[in-house]
Amino acid sequence: MDIRELTARVEHISQIYASRFGITRDADWQILKLQEEVGELTQAHLMRQGQARKKGLSRAEIDASFRAEVADVLSQILLLAHHHDIDVVDEIARKWFVWQEASPRPQDVPANDT
Repeated sequence: MDIRELTARVEHISQIYASRFGITRDADWQILKLQEEVGELTQAHLMRQGQARKKGLSRAEIDASFRAEVADVLSQILLLAHHHDIDVVDEIARKWFVWQEASPRPQDVPANDT
């Protein structure tokens, strides 16, 4: 599945969710929902690192929660981009891939030992 198909499928599920719970998916909701999911990812990360209460969850349950929250954050990013008519593939190419030819290979960069 490519990212455009993934976006379409996530968008469809989000529409169902919004309809079921009476949510208006406006620009404010998009960004606030992303913030909520990043917070949940942060909490799962801190639990994995032993820096937050584990709430009785096993290591496997915490790891599963972390993976699920990564998926939630990515999904919300795709929804936010879709809402604002942003082609994520084009923007990544424009923002990130320009450095591919302009930058030295990682193995050619001296280590920073400070």
